[in-house]
Amino acid sequence: QVQLEESGGGLVQAGGSLRLSCAASGILFRLYAMGWYRQAPGKQRELVALSTSGGSTNYADSVKGRFTISRDNAKNTVYLQMNSLQPEDTAVYYCSANRARSTYWGRGTPVTVSS
Repeated sequence: QVQLEESGGGLVQAGGSLRLSCAASGILFRLYAMGWYRQAPGKQRELVALSTSGGSTNYADSVKGRFTISRDNAKNTVYLQMNSLQPEDTAVYYCSANRARSTYWGRGTPVTVSS
């Protein structure tokens, strides 16, 4: 059974930082592309950051220079360090694992940035 469990969300003031974690089980973690997505109220889910199995990373333009994705294959965990948070970063953040035609999702962790 595949499980992705996010943690680290919460309430933070604008300019602050949070670090999200996503612990995976039931998959061969190192073979999967791991991503962080977010969905704000009334908006579609969007990709925030991606870490491929080969070690490459990609970011949405809106978070470049502020967010950093990293992964620890030994711990089956992917992280999202979020700095200089802004109210527009408020959303539920979801972890995803993707390989070929298999995609798995976590339940999400809410992030609220107050102005």
